Amino acid sequence: MNAPATITRDLRAEFPGLTTAEGQPWHYLDTAATAQKPRAVIDAMARALGEDYATVHRGVYARSAEMTLAYEAARRRIARFLGGLEEEVVFTRGATEAINLVAQTWGRTNLKAGDRILLSQLEHHSNIVPWQMIAAEVGAHIDVCPLTDDHCIDLDAAEAMLTERHKLVALAHVSNVTGSVLDAKRAAALAHKVGAKLLLDGCQSAPHMGVNVSALDCDFYVFSAHKLYGPTGIGALWARAELLDAMPPWQGGGAMIDRVTFEATTYAPAPQRFEAGTPAITEAIAFAAAADYVDAIGRDQIHAHEAALVTRLRRELGAMNDVTLFGPADSAGIVSFAIDDIHPHDLGTILDEANVAIRAGHHCAQPLMDYLGVPATARASFGLYSTEADIDAFIAGVARTRRIFGKA
Repeated sequence: MNAPATITRDLRAEFPGLTTAEGQPWHYLDTAATAQKPRAVIDAMARALGEDYATVHRGVYARSAEMTLAYEAARRRIARFLGGLEEEVVFTRGATEAINLVAQTWGRTNLKAGDRILLSQLEHHSNIVPWQMIAAEVGAHIDVCPLTDDHCIDLDAAEAMLTERHKLVALAHVSNVTGSVLDAKRAAALAHKVGAKLLLDGCQSAPHMGVNVSALDCDFYVFSAHKLYGPTGIGALWARAELLDAMPPWQGGGAMIDRVTFEATTYAPAPQRFEAGTPAITEAIAFAAAADYVDAIGRDQIHAHEAALVTRLRRELGAMNDVTLFGPADSAGIVSFAIDDIHPHDLGTILDEANVAIRAGHHCAQPLMDYLGVPATARASFGLYSTEADIDAFIAGVARTRRIFGKA
């Protein structure tokens, strides 16, 4: 089979944030933290905030009805983006809230004392802390799956660890530090073999590769719009319909009810049951516009484009004998590394002087930093707008940093 074509046109002009105030190129290599926004998404949100704006689900006037249709069309669009059904998608404030929702609803209902939850060594804090909180509340226990030598989740170890006491497996589909890609179908098979559910943190997979929740066979999938070239403040939880139907509401208020009296309240069906209050209307519409933008380019093309950039950057960094690379060679759009005797924060500061933006720190993955034996890493992460020129500027900035620190 031929490899998919990479992106051929220069997309930078479609992203106003990729130019400095002085009109110079900004070499943005922090897309894993948050993606820049294309004009198409900005315009969609501006229209929704302006001439199209009205509330949803309440008004009997025409514009409210039209906005309600647009909001629910956005839900259908995100469901289609994931390969799921409209009634299986809950809009949340982001992936963090989506995981907390599952922990506080499904978890509180289904976990009990003595049950076990399996996480991995490379999880983002958002896929650790909510499970710690519910485990402490109900008396469940957390197990941690180790990593392979190239910093991927070790599913052989997971298979050996899993027992019928495990009720949930929650793993990153793609690591936000190493870029390693989980064999999600195998993870699902292992979880289901012992009767556990599988939650996938898709923040770093949904923007960079094709995702089909049916094919992955997961039970829950979460991701955030702002990493998909969309707005902040909104994300999505996909869950199997039968699981959502059985989950109690988490937050109470308007829109999530059927009937309220002072004696008792009945609740709306899923997914509305989990969307209390006035929703993020304009953000949802822009979220759908971001999905349209990504699919118009092609997720296979995006993945191939970013993979080529990762290959080049790892090759150039690997040629420096004072650089330690983390993660596998085929990471998904992310390159994390450390340079001997240069703190990542110092590197990030010096690169910023040359209009190169990277992430430096623990990346909300402190247990992984402990596992790797470093306080922090430097991370360059690519998006669909990234170019060879970004790597050129980055490598030049690394060379300058090494000179400043007395490295030939």
